[in-house]
Amino acid sequence: MRNSAVAGLMLVTLTLAGCSNTLSGAGPYKGDIESKNTAYELVDINAGTIAPYMRPTAKPAKATITSPLAQNVRLMGGDVINVLITDNAPEGSGLFAPLSTGGTQLKVRIDSQGMISLPYVGHQFVAGMTLIQVEDMIRQKLKGVTTDVQAHVDLVGDLSGSVLVAGAVKTPGRFSTLQGPLTLLDAINQAGGPVMEPHLVNVTVRNGDKVNSFSYEDILAGNNLVLKPNSEVVLDRSRQRFVAMGAVGEPGLHDLPSQNTNLLDALGSVGGLKEANANPRGVFVFRIDEDNKTKPIVMRIDMRDPAAIFYARQVMLKPDDTIYVTNAAVYEWQKIISPIVQTMVLGRAINTY
Repeated sequence: MRNSAVAGLMLVTLTLAGCSNTLSGAGPYKGDIESKNTAYELVDINAGTIAPYMRPTAKPAKATITSPLAQNVRLMGGDVINVLITDNAPEGSGLFAPLSTGGTQLKVRIDSQGMISLPYVGHQFVAGMTLIQVEDMIRQKLKGVTTDVQAHVDLVGDLSGSVLVAGAVKTPGRFSTLQGPLTLLDAINQAGGPVMEPHLVNVTVRNGDKVNSFSYEDILAGNNLVLKPNSEVVLDRSRQRFVAMGAVGEPGLHDLPSQNTNLLDALGSVGGLKEANANPRGVFVFRIDEDNKTKPIVMRIDMRDPAAIFYARQVMLKPDDTIYVTNAAVYEWQKIISPIVQTMVLGRAINTY
């Protein structure tokens, strides 16, 4: 009876061991990746093949400074303007206060239809006009109504001239340009800056005419620009991620640790190779290369080769790459033999009783 039980346990164990090709590991075996195939191009990284995969030379930061230049603001509904009208008619005969007493000041909000209303001027459409054009319009409307009238218009609530900053910033909101034009860095800084590391931030700028996207690191390197009034700036997470699989310390989806990350840094950021079970000769990088439309690329690097440390330092990892480290053959064998040994020990224990 005991022998039958032991035999049954052995049979189950051997059956599972025979299925180990499907039950063990986090991906394909090293030999399967290296076998002849037509699905991808296998590249051994060495001194003769590394050149196309090396990190580019870092671009020097620009020494130029972006100088904000004032642009003509065109009014829109929601803006608030301050209108100063002076009348230099003989004392007591003017419709408005003279300049000597400060003139007549009127604070007016442009309504949703783009209209304002002023005494003796009436309802006027001002949306799309500049401040100087509104001044000229007021003088023209008051011409002949009173003598020697002057008008001055200031923007004091600038929906049309403000800049909206939203997305992955600490304090999103709308920021005024009343104190002067804003550069892209000005606007982002007023919003508290990004909530992520610079290389993970993508910046989108919309100004009503076109949409542009920028890397935040490039902006910091000197590629700043002056924002047009009423622009929208949106910061979001850039797709700067890679997948680590197999015998690494922390498998999963990870952010690239920096711009132009090299393979060695990426391996370090996921805890490196698992010393207990990794096969250092089986380190692979899977890549769908946009420059090679016909086949994906699988790079193989032998970390047993001391020179491979230098190669891994030079190979650039791209977003959406997959690092896969295979298990050592002895580890795969241990996964098969260990249940058999445990069954034999269990069988001996059964026979003892």
